[in-house]
Amino acid sequence: MKLKKIFYLVFTIATFCSGVGIAQDRVITTGVPFLLITPDARAGGMGELGVATSADAYSQQWNPAKYVFAESPKGLSLSYTPYLRKLVDDIFLGSLTFYSQINERSSWAGSIKYFSLGDIQFNESVGGTIVDQGAERPNEISIDLSYALKLSDRFAMSVAGRYIRSDLKISTDVDATSSNSLGVDIAGFYKGNNFDLFNNKAFLRAGFNISNIGPKLKYDEGGQEDYIPTNLRFGTGLNFIFDDSNALGINLEFAKLLVPSPVATYDDNNVFIGYRQPDTTFLDAIFKSFNDAPGGFSEEIKEFTWALGLEYLLGDNFAVRTGYFNESEEKGSRRYLTFGSGFTLNNITIDISYLSSLSKVRNPLENTLRFSLTFNLNSSKSRLNDSQSGQIQGTY
Repeated sequence: MKLKKIFYLVFTIATFCSGVGIAQDRVITTGVPFLLITPDARAGGMGELGVATSADAYSQQWNPAKYVFAESPKGLSLSYTPYLRKLVDDIFLGSLTFYSQINERSSWAGSIKYFSLGDIQFNESVGGTIVDQGAERPNEISIDLSYALKLSDRFAMSVAGRYIRSDLKISTDVDATSSNSLGVDIAGFYKGNNFDLFNNKAFLRAGFNISNIGPKLKYDEGGQEDYIPTNLRFGTGLNFIFDDSNALGINLEFAKLLVPSPVATYDDNNVFIGYRQPDTTFLDAIFKSFNDAPGGFSEEIKEFTWALGLEYLLGDNFAVRTGYFNESEEKGSRRYLTFGSGFTLNNITIDISYLSSLSKVRNPLENTLRFSLTFNLNSSKSRLNDSQSGQIQGTY
C-alpha cells in the first residue's frame, strides 16, 4: 500500500472510527474529512454544533444564511485547531473567514481552510548509513464563497460554492496526483419574534444546511474514487432573555452524512470480502443514503449524530458554553463533553474551547484547547440587544 494511502487511512480511522470492534466495518467514511472538523472555538464549546445558533463570523462553516441576521455588518475571523496533539505537534487546521452585509437583506462571505498533515521525513539506507532524503508536508485546502438573501423578515436562504484540493501525494509515488473537487452548500435560517415563556422573553431559531454536494475524488489513475463528505445538518435553538444583561441559549442539532452506507461485498467466487461503499454517482448517493443501510431503518437512524449545546451570555463581554455530542457505537462511537468561553473587548472576540471524550475511542481533539479570534468590523449595535426586535442574540 502506498504511503499516502496509509497516511490517509490512519487519519480517517483516527477521525471517525472506533477502536472497539463492534460492527465498525459499517462505519461511513469519506475523502477530505477535514471539511467536517469544527474550525471555531465557539461551536467547539457547544458540542460542535452551529446550524441554528445566532450568527457569528464562522457561519460560513455552519449556515451562511445566518449572515443577514448578524449584529455586525462585517466581520473577520481567524482560528487555529491542533489535531492529534497527543501523537504529533505539527498537524493542524487553520481557517480565515470574512463576511459583509451588502444591504439589509443580503450578504456575502468567503473562507479558506488549510489542513496540514505535518512533516513526513524520508530516509534511505545507503551502505549501512541512514541518508536524509528530505521531508514533505501533505495538505488539504478548501476555498469557498457564499451569498445569502432574506426571503422574508424572519427567514433567509443561502448558496455557497467550494473548491477542494487534496494534496496527499509524495514525490516517490509516481502515479499519484493531487485530487480536486467542487462542492455546493444550500442552507436556510429562521429567526423568530419574541414571545413570553416562563415569565421571560424568548425567541426561537431554526436552520438547515446541506453541504459539500459534489463529485468524488480520485487520488491516482485507476484508483478507487472517494466520496466527499456531503452532509445534512438541521437543528433548532431557544433563547431565554432574563434581563438586559443576561441570556441563555439552548441548541439542539442533528447531522447525517449523505453518502452510501457500506454493504456486504463478495468476490467472483461469492466469497465475502467485507463491507464496502457502492460505486454510484454523488447525486444518486444522496437520495439513496436515507434507505441503504444493511440493517434497515434501525441502522439508518444510527447514522444520525446529535448534539446539545448551552450558551450563557453575560452582558456584551462574556460568554460561557458547554455541550454534548453523541454518535452510535456502531457508526463511530464518538461521545464527548465540551466546554468553552468567550471574551469581547473593543469589538475583538477571543473564544476558547476544550473537549473531553466519554468514549473508548480516542478523539483527535481530546484534551486540546482550540482558539478563535474575531474582529467585529463597523459594529455599532450591542451583541445583547437587536435594536429592531429587542432580542438578545449576540455574535457569540
